[in-house]
Amino acid sequence: MVNRRGPNVVAHAGWTVWGLEASLTVTDVGMLAAARGIVNGVLADVDFACSRFTDDSELARLQPRLAAGALVSPTLRDLVERALDAARWTDGDVDPTLGADLAALGYDRDIVSVRVLQDHSRPPVSPPSARQERRVPGWSRISIDGRTLTVPEDIRLDLGATAKAVAADRAAAQVHAQLGCGVLVALGGDLATAGPGPATPVAAGAGAAGHVAAGPWQILVQDLPTDPSQRVALDPGFAMATSSTQKRRWKQAGADVHHILDPRFGRPAETVWRTVTVAAPTCLEANAFSTAGIVRGFAAVDWFRAKGVTARLVDQRGRIVRTGGWPAENHNTEARASRG
Repeated sequence: MVNRRGPNVVAHAGWTVWGLEASLTVTDVGMLAAARGIVNGVLADVDFACSRFTDDSELARLQPRLAAGALVSPTLRDLVERALDAARWTDGDVDPTLGADLAALGYDRDIVSVRVLQDHSRPPVSPPSARQERRVPGWSRISIDGRTLTVPEDIRLDLGATAKAVAADRAAAQVHAQLGCGVLVALGGDLATAGPGPATPVAAGAGAAGHVAAGPWQILVQDLPTDPSQRVALDPGFAMATSSTQKRRWKQAGADVHHILDPRFGRPAETVWRTVTVAAPTCLEANAFSTAGIVRGFAAVDWFRAKGVTARLVDQRGRIVRTGGWPAENHNTEARASRG
């Protein structure tokens, strides 16, 4: 689809990948096909390296050898390292070692298939109030030395959340580097930009008449149609991620569950927030903190403010809390990412 608004011409494509909505926007209509090819190449590389839903991914094939240490590809090594970065940034709230827990909850295939093939034979999920026993953080038991990855036998890696964010960052960067146009890549709730945003007219003046200037990327922040919405302006080169407890949900033993787990217990985090949206310099960072915001619940607000995280949190009643430089609702101000 091509949107034409005065001198501003952008091209847009949308499709489904990994059971999620994906979209690509470029500021040069002639570059859309080439950009789509670059994005698909990045997604294929990431999927081949670490998919938890296919038996022929590198991670699945190496699983039996990881306890003794196995050589991994540069792609898988980078994805593991980035996942461990997210764990360190969030004090373990984002933990890439929850694969077995997600599988036990029935999330062992893409979310569309999970909903179709719901397994009601699994034991019910205990409510948050019933959780007593805390576990040793799994991510602290992962070792990567050069290209040798070592994972204890009782751990199954799930790189899905951070790998999706890394894919968005990589895809946007590669499109801009190879084609030179501005680009926005969105994968589910994760989006990354590179290069100038859509151009806007420049007011006539000395040397300005007839020219256009790069503008920010205009983003509609909204999870479900009934949720409160806000349009914000994201500076070129920045990223945004929304973590939701509402979309990736399914029935397990008759109970509603969602995909964001509290690593301390291996069970879905308490749903204090419907959504947490974070703006940051990279999609990986935005995703890490938006996920951690869900896991931390009410405590996320003070934590975000102490760290200067630019965020918008929506609770179960639709009330909004803002931290960092997030603009007030309906205020025409750019939401610039800041860590203080």
